[in-house]
Amino acid sequence: MSDRSSRKRPNQFIKAVVRKRLRIPFFQSMIQAGFPSPAENYVEWVCDLNDLCITNTEATYFVRVTGDSMTGDRIEPGDILIVDCSRDPVEGKIMVVWYNGAHTVKRVHYADDVIVLIPSNPKYEPIDVYPGDDFRIFGVVTYVIQKPL
Repeated sequence: MSDRSSRKRPNQFIKAVVRKRLRIPFFQSMIQAGFPSPAENYVEWVCDLNDLCITNTEATYFVRVTGDSMTGDRIEPGDILIVDCSRDPVEGKIMVVWYNGAHTVKRVHYADDVIVLIPSNPKYEPIDVYPGDDFRIFGVVTYVIQKPL
C-alpha cells in the first residue's frame, strides 16, 4: 500500500510537450472483422494520432489506468486515457476527478446537491460526493488506448 503523502497532488502534474509528431499511414479501406474481402492498398492520408484524437492540445493529457472499477466500459488496468480538460463535464460522461485525496476515473452523475461517481464494474459501489468534500473534475475522457489481449 502506498503512503498517501507520496501521491501526486493536482498541482504537481506537469504537462507533457509534444516535440516530435509521429505520422502513421491511414488506409481508406475498411478492415473486415467477419469474412475477409479484397481491399485496396490505398493510403487515404498520413495521419498523426495527435490530429486524430486531440482537439485541444493545450488542455489534453494522457494518463494510465490502474484498478478495475471501469471494466464495464472496457477501461482495463494498463489502458491509457486521453483526457480533455476543456470539455464540458456533461452528465453521464466518463471523467478523471480528484476525490478526497486521490485521482479516480468514473462516470459522473449529477443528483441535486450530490454528485455520484459511478463505477461500471458491479463489484464496486457508487461514491456520493457531498458539498464540502475535496472534489475537482480534471477532464473528460475522450479516447481509450488499449493493447489487444
